[in-house]
Parts: sequence; structure tokens; C-alpha cells
Amino acid sequence: MKTVSNKMGDMNDTRPRVTVLAGFSAAATDAVARSLLLTDPSLILVAHDLAGVRDGVVRRTVRTAGEVLEEGRTDLVHGCVSCTLREDVLPTLVRLSRAHPASDLVLALPPAIEPEAVAAACAVGSVDGVAVTDAVRFDSYVAVVEAAGVVDDLCSTDSLRDRGLHAAGNDERAVADVVVRQIEFADTVVVWSSPGADAFERHRLAALLHRLAPWAAHVHVGDSPKVDCTGLAGRLLRTGRHDPGVPGMMGRALEGYPIGIHDRHGEHGVNAMLFRSRRPFHPQRLHDALDDLTAEALRGRGQLWIATQPGTAIAWESSGGGLLLGNLGHWLAALPRERWDEASDMRRLAADAAWDPYYGDRGTVLSFVGFGLDVDAMTATLGRCLLTDAEIADGAESWGALPDPFADFFPLDDGADQPASAERAVS
Repeated sequence: MKTVSNKMGDMNDTRPRVTVLAGFSAAATDAVARSLLLTDPSLILVAHDLAGVRDGVVRRTVRTAGEVLEEGRTDLVHGCVSCTLREDVLPTLVRLSRAHPASDLVLALPPAIEPEAVAAACAVGSVDGVAVTDAVRFDSYVAVVEAAGVVDDLCSTDSLRDRGLHAAGNDERAVADVVVRQIEFADTVVVWSSPGADAFERHRLAALLHRLAPWAAHVHVGDSPKVDCTGLAGRLLRTGRHDPGVPGMMGRALEGYPIGIHDRHGEHGVNAMLFRSRRPFHPQRLHDALDDLTAEALRGRGQLWIATQPGTAIAWESSGGGLLLGNLGHWLAALPRERWDEASDMRRLAADAAWDPYYGDRGTVLSFVGFGLDVDAMTATLGRCLLTDAEIADGAESWGALPDPFADFFPLDDGADQPASAERAVS
């Protein structure tokens, strides 16, 4: 979901605009960045080299199409992505906005940095007492994918460490996780291809990317030896596509935003499915099915709840055969009414729209994307993991006695783990 730009507001906003390019292929990201520079002599590109980040060194290049404005290095307190953002990226953006107030910026991220981390840091970051968002406005986030290698990366079981791209000693992220997060967070997805690419593979990749990021604009370049730089810039720069109010992927379902599409038949061998349920999962049966569920789908994402932990909204994120289950905090129904104001307006509105007199706002919403997913089999597997009619009839008081392999996986910050009365979330 994207908001429509307020054109009059845009005209009165004099902050330099920032277009963020994220991509796992450094060569493809650099090719897009240089193509954009050619269209506007005032456009400034900011790029970072993280080859020395684990030793606490980040190198930075700032340039236009015609000249290198600066080359520098920053010695970090700790060698990690968050320190890079805090100690170099954010100060550089603010400094350039002051030194070149009439120039828009392109921030090209290294492969190991995920765009959602940048957006989160910029939303709350400040430099010398000035909020980053007061100095610049983030126009759009663009994911650049190289057609020749992105499917292999999405299917890979490699870690960043296996590729020598880990940003810190404790960076255990998987290649597939990083690539898919870059795509999902994007306002625009650019496929950088090459002349003579196989037509079926091109269409299959387009189908996959549209299902991974149905909310994004999609651009394909590189089918001919010459790139239409002006046309590309027209689709990537000054679009106003980014809406900072849209939450990150793991929080989207809670706030009522779509997390995928249901397309059981798909096209070019790629399909997608949505699974929804108000019933909780039986923890042991869900645990026993995890291998089958993660092996079947290229990507899974969303939220769920399990019967033994009625206070906790749980995030599901699977890719490359791996699975991450995370804590999204309390269901509103598990909190006393006076604490519901701690949630965002969208969260409370979404809860109100779907409130159930028995379950409250609790519910499972899962999206899966893959190559030839057996939607009926996946749906049946997930359905078997839910509580049965008999288990539901036993009542919520009995669910706590069910065997739970996830016990203590998702600690909440207090003891509010019992359902509140079934009030609606918004009066």
C-alpha cells in the first residue's frame, strides 16, 4: 500500500531527496547508480566499501557524473552494520544536504546492508542535534537484482560468512534472507539483465519478483546493448514512492497491510498462497511440520499464534530452507485495555476490523511463494497443525498443558499473557 504524493507539499519541501539502492550484486547496483548519474550532473552518489568493516574501517566515495567530491574513511567504534549507519552513513547524508542543498542524493548500499535497517536508523537518527529526516527526505527504496544470479541466491543455503560478506564476527545472516529482504522492502524492483537472456528465465524471474513484492513497481533493463538512462531515471528518481508509515515486513500483517497474494496457479512455474486462521496452532504438531513447510516454499512470511502462548504474536520468516520465528510482542487481547494506546493507530484499526469475540485480534496470516507450490498439500499440512474441534472444545484453560517445543522461545516483557475481556480494540 502506498500513499499518493501531495504535489503541493512536494513543491514546498526543499530537502534534498534520497534514493536508496540496495542489491546483493554490487556490479548491478553500481551499473544502475552510474546510469542515474549520467542523467543529472547535480546528482550525488554516495557509496561505501565494507571490505574492512570487521576491522572497524569503512571507506566512502562521494561523486557526481563528472568528478569525485570526496574519498574518506571512518574508523568505527565497533565493526558492524549499525555502527556504519550511525557513524558514517547518516552523518554523510546530513553533511551533504548542507553542502549541496540543491542536489539530490543516491545512496548505494553494500550487499550486506539491508534497506529496512537504513530506514529504521534514519527514522530515529540525528546528527549534531538535527534529525536526519529534517535534513533529507527519503524518496524511494530501490532493489537492484542481477537476473543471472538472483534465483540461485534466493535458493542458496550459504551464509554471508560463506561468501566473505559478513559485516561482523557475530553476523550469522543467510544470503537468501538478505536478498529477499532487499526485494520485499523495495518501492521499486529493478532487474538488471543482459542481451540474449533466455526468455523463459526472464519471465519466470519477473513472475517470482512480482509475488515476492507485489506492492512494488517493477522495472526491467538490459535487454539491449544500450541502456536508456533517461528512461531509467524517470522510473527511479523523484517518484515519491516511499511511505515511511508502512511497517517492516514482519509487522505488516499486524497493522493490516498485505503480505502477499493468493495465486494458486501462478505463471511460468511460480505461484503463491495465503493461509489464514483464527484457531491457534498446536505447538507440537506445528514443530513436527516445520521441515516440510520450509522445504516446500522458497519464501514464507507472516504472523501466527500457538495455543500454549496466547499472549504472544509470533513472526514467521523462512527462506533458503531456513526458518526464523520471532517475537512480535503482545496481542492486544492479551493486554489490559489501558495499554492498547501503546500500539499504533493502524494496529488498533486493523485489530478492530477483524476482532473476534473469542480470540480477539489473535490470528495467523502466512504468505508462501515458490516454484510449483502444492497449495492444497500446504494448506492441508497447516490445517492439521491447528487445534482440532475437540481441543477447542476443551477450552483455553487446558491448552497450557499441551506439549510445547517452543516453550521459553518468545519471552514477553511482562506477565500479561492472559486474554483480556473480548472488547474491540478501537472504541
